[in-house]
Amino acid sequence: MTDATPLLEARQVFKGFFGNPVLKGVDIALRPGRVHALLGENGAGKSTLINLLSGALQPDSGAILVDGRPAGRFSPAAARAAGIAVVQQELSLTADLSIAENIGLGAFPRRFGLIDYAALHRGVREVCDLVGLIEPLDMPVADLALGRRQMVEIAKALYRKPRVLILDEPTSSLSAHEAGILAGLIGTLRDRGTALLYISHRLNEVQALCSHVTVLKDGGVTADQSLDGIDGEGLVRLMVGRKTGDLFPPRPAPSAGALRISVEGFSAGLVRNIGFSARAGEIVGIGGLVGQGQEDLLLGLYGAIPAGAGKAEVCGKPGLPAHVGAANAAGIVYVPADRKHEGLVLPHSIASNLILPSLGRLARGGLRDRAAETGLIADLARRLTIKGDVARPVQALSGGNQQKVALAKWLPLDPAVLLLNDPTRGVDIETKREIYLMLRAFAAEGRLVILASSDTPELVHLCDRVVILREGEVAARLSGDAITEEAIVGAAMGIDRKGAAA
Repeated sequence: MTDATPLLEARQVFKGFFGNPVLKGVDIALRPGRVHALLGENGAGKSTLINLLSGALQPDSGAILVDGRPAGRFSPAAARAAGIAVVQQELSLTADLSIAENIGLGAFPRRFGLIDYAALHRGVREVCDLVGLIEPLDMPVADLALGRRQMVEIAKALYRKPRVLILDEPTSSLSAHEAGILAGLIGTLRDRGTALLYISHRLNEVQALCSHVTVLKDGGVTADQSLDGIDGEGLVRLMVGRKTGDLFPPRPAPSAGALRISVEGFSAGLVRNIGFSARAGEIVGIGGLVGQGQEDLLLGLYGAIPAGAGKAEVCGKPGLPAHVGAANAAGIVYVPADRKHEGLVLPHSIASNLILPSLGRLARGGLRDRAAETGLIADLARRLTIKGDVARPVQALSGGNQQKVALAKWLPLDPAVLLLNDPTRGVDIETKREIYLMLRAFAAEGRLVILASSDTPELVHLCDRVVILREGEVAARLSGDAITEEAIVGAAMGIDRKGAAA
């Protein structure tokens, strides 16, 4: 059936947000009786494509087709009517409603204008049996563990008897037993002629369940092919490979500076019992799939969340910073990934944001020293190449220039350690290069830069060493020629060097 007319198709779809292109002429065809994998690194455009295929977003150009015919202005209601169902990575359940009510929500059987609960329970019990949900149907979803809620989400999609089923990281919170049930169910649906789109970072699942793959890279399709004969290493190779040109500054020969951070048995948030050390003059990358503990590692070192270690030395002092103020006093600063909500005060001026961390140091006799503030602002604006009136609200700047302000505002504190969380996310290419040059200059001045990044080439070409986290633990430590995109993606996804998916 895989040569049949696609049940759902995207043709040359383009989509951008706030002037930034996200999808660039993407084609994908979901055919009956085929499990189709959608792969791509973080930020490749997978979620945006799912939203287009389900009617949650409209393409800027291009078309969505259902049964070979243009769908016109495709909406979520039109998608449901066409038999398209989505199991999102972020659950869409209502905690206070029962299992049955959540599964039937939006498609309740009615009698005399009222919900027919007897008919609802009969239909719901059928799909619950398929996914192994044995809990009472009137149990509130709030009382279920996360994995069981995921099964309710899957049952909710099946209740609508979909012709096309899109599964976005469906096993991320499932036990091995539940994942096995889902695998069997996928095979059954495939054999019935359902078209399935399967998105997962677990490449062993992709190898086991899927027969075709589309790979997105930077918003474009880089591969669309059969999976016959492709192993885990081959899947990784399909996902990497990008020309870097002269985007990154030259990496100098390694030199050992003073020890800045050393921890043993470090735990914070998702991070569990890891050892980690870094020296002045280094740029150390922290990689892995999104949500594997990278942010928790930085926040724990910064004193922003509770953290502990069997042994720790930070900037020459024993122990971890007890709080953010202690970290700043020790010479440690942090630039968050969400600059708009955590890194900047958007309605305030560029000037105000630039001097905010330095107000206490610039004051004289308890009063603000306006002359010193003006001189500092002018110096930082020059270093950042920010042109125009610094009295403008910082929200008037482009995303890239906002990020430069979020980074440079810490420079007057003369930090010894910079903890950076995805500092080039959503930043244009030229500003990325400016930030890379700035970070390499920081390292050359004897500072330590610890860079958590979801951009794999950034880790490869900018960092002196890379630590990969997976499920809160160290999956790999890479240095020198061992820092490659294949090694980083493979370690993040649990692929050993022989091509087997862990």
